[in-house]
Amino acid sequence: MDDYRKMYFEVREDHFPDELTVIFGDQKLRYRKRTWEIKDPETGDVVRRGLRYGENPDQEAAIYELVEGSLELGALRFVGPGRGLVSALTEAEMIQFGKHPSKINLTDVDNALNILRYLMDRPCVAIMKHNNPCGVACSDTLLEAYERAYMADRIAAMGGCVVLNRCVDRATADMISLAYVEVVAAPDYEPAAANILRKRKNLRILRLPGMAALEDYRRLQVVEFKSLIDGGIVVQHSQRNRVKNKNDLMPARAVYKGKEYTIKRLPTKREYDDMIFGWAVEMGVTSNSVIYVKNGCTVGIGTGEQDRVGVAEIAARKAYTKFADAICWRRYGMAYWEHAAAVRRGERPAREKEEIDAETAEKKGGLIDSVMISDGFFPFRDGADVGIREGVSAILQPGGGMRDWEVIEACNEANPPVAMMFTGQRAFKH
Repeated sequence: MDDYRKMYFEVREDHFPDELTVIFGDQKLRYRKRTWEIKDPETGDVVRRGLRYGENPDQEAAIYELVEGSLELGALRFVGPGRGLVSALTEAEMIQFGKHPSKINLTDVDNALNILRYLMDRPCVAIMKHNNPCGVACSDTLLEAYERAYMADRIAAMGGCVVLNRCVDRATADMISLAYVEVVAAPDYEPAAANILRKRKNLRILRLPGMAALEDYRRLQVVEFKSLIDGGIVVQHSQRNRVKNKNDLMPARAVYKGKEYTIKRLPTKREYDDMIFGWAVEMGVTSNSVIYVKNGCTVGIGTGEQDRVGVAEIAARKAYTKFADAICWRRYGMAYWEHAAAVRRGERPAREKEEIDAETAEKKGGLIDSVMISDGFFPFRDGADVGIREGVSAILQPGGGMRDWEVIEACNEANPPVAMMFTGQRAFKH
């Protein structure tokens, strides 16, 4: 087993070239491979290495920064040189290497930035795992935003990547240090905060000064590449979130067999705010996805399913699980599964678990009055019905389905009626 463990700590020597040139017609983009000086754990020699490995230890990988060339395709101008964030990390900005970073570590940071660039108006934290958010929350203080994001899914956050959009203060660093995380990234750190985090020797601590201008990136796009198994490539330009405020949303409306269907109730201010927040989070969630949000915090996140009703149910079930765990952690300082095992062994009274389960059921895992966000339209009303049964007060979806009228009816039949708005934009991410 020890031999198996070693592969997770080894830094692979990659054989990718130091520079890449990509040609689009008569336009050239030049990229330089990002490497860092590290001390070889076996020899003690200082060597230059890139990524530790790819998605798995047996995959070589490299990360490149755009250093020359500006791409224009039609009327669209893409991100040019001098705007590096993750790809521009230097040794000085890696406050602590911890375990040498791998592809997943840095792509988790990148996808967190993809979400946070739309949420820069107040302190916000995104905790990522396997390129999906575990918990995202905004608040008046960074400490509260982190605590809410962490408790939204304390289970999945273990070993995750924490990205914060404000300078990390001592109080926030103290709370982060209580949990096991792999990466922390922020625009800056108070000296005391950095010293607290450094006590976790395997933690990668990243400073991203470019995050100060992260809001500028909400309008910038890049070219995305997907390699096929036959060696071919699919290219597309990245998506931009078109929803900036409530004026970008449309009241749900549909026409079916000559009859017009309209939503009975418009969202409240709180529901509008959660729609804007939730749609920003959706930009970083693998499709098919449905998420539930409430008061600027994720409640349940369902990702990467093949059917929309199934992912709506998974997101709701996860909300119940995380809600029960949060109660147990705050009340008894232990995970729900640990507490349940202790009850089975007779080490804790069954009454404690019964109370947790009863409160979770009564509050429906925190889903009551939450806002349901779907990255694609509902092909049938059954997906929306899942959220309505759990007590959501509003729904946001792209619209454009053949049965939009049926989903509008489901919202109007609810007691009280559920508000629903259309974005006019799908948010698939694969």
